[in-house]
Amino acid sequence: MSVAAVVLAAGASKRLGEPKQLVVLGGETLLERAVRIAREAECSPMVVVVGADYEQVLGNSVLGGVVMVINEEWEEGMGSSIRLGVRAAKDAEGVLLMTCDQPAVTVKHLVHLTLRAEVKASRYAGKNGVPAFFPKKYFGKLMELKGDAGARELLAEARYEELENGELDVDTVKDLERARELFG
Repeated sequence: MSVAAVVLAAGASKRLGEPKQLVVLGGETLLERAVRIAREAECSPMVVVVGADYEQVLGNSVLGGVVMVINEEWEEGMGSSIRLGVRAAKDAEGVLLMTCDQPAVTVKHLVHLTLRAEVKASRYAGKNGVPAFFPKKYFGKLMELKGDAGARELLAEARYEELENGELDVDTVKDLERARELFG
C-alpha cells in the first residue's frame, strides 16, 4: 500500500516567538526530523505544507525529495493545510497526517498507524489526535475540513495507537525545554 506522509508545518509559531519548524532538537530541525521519521517509515510521497515564514523555513531546511506545498491561506488554520496536502497526495492509497512539532513520534509508531487500511489515530492525554492515518476513501472528507480543528472530529471514534509523550508539541519555550530534556 502506498502511504503518503503529509507534514503540516504552515503555522506562525506565535507563542514560541520563532519558527518552530527551524528549532533544532538532537542536531536537526523539527521539520527535518518529521520528514526523516516519515521517510524511514517508508512513506511516499513526502508532502510538506509550509505557510508562515515559508521562505525562511525552506531556506534553512534540508528536506531532499519532498513535494513542497506553500499554503497561502495558512491563517485559516490546519484545515487549509490538510486540504492542500491531501490534494498533493491524491494518488496514494492512504495518507499519514502529521505535524512537525511532535518530538515523541517514532518510526515504529508511524508504521503501526498504517498497518491496516482503516482510520487510525495516535492517542495521548486521553484523546485521539495526529499523527493519524486515513485510507483513500476518506480523502473527500479531509478535503472538506475548514478552520483550525483539523481532523479532530474524524478521529474522535477511530482506533488508536498510544503515543508516549504525544501530548508534547513544541508551542512554547517551556515545551521546547521539556522536549530537549526528553529527546536531546
